Amino acid sequence: MFVRTIALALICAFPATAEAPLSIEEFEAYTQGKTLTYATRGFDYGVEEYLNDRRVRWSFIGGECQEGEYYPSGDLICFVYDGIGDPQCWSFFNEAGGLLARFENDPEATQLVETRQSNEPLLCLGPKVGS
Repeated sequence: MFVRTIALALICAFPATAEAPLSIEEFEAYTQGKTLTYATRGFDYGVEEYLNDRRVRWSFIGGECQEGEYYPSGDLICFVYDGIGDPQCWSFFNEAGGLLARFENDPEATQLVETRQSNEPLLCLGPKVGS
């Protein structure tokens, strides 16, 4: 009985590993027209605005905005940004509090969790503002 209780607790503690990742259609339906803030280890990490035609605008907290786009690759959703050569591929899961994103280019990387969402555009700061 004790072993069964521990096994059940472990399954409940890691629901994202048991569920299938979001499909590209589910991801688009959830994110379209929104600006989501992501955190890792309890600290804000970055913000992404999801635009039409699978276009995005990303910024690390305090960083410059990067324009990009995303596309499906099997069960992954991959992002490419202007000025960054390699695609960034993620698995997304719909959790009770929002999206959970797992960076698949490096399975040891920390997962990101959605902490806020807005319908407002991403405010881009940096040296190119006003130019």
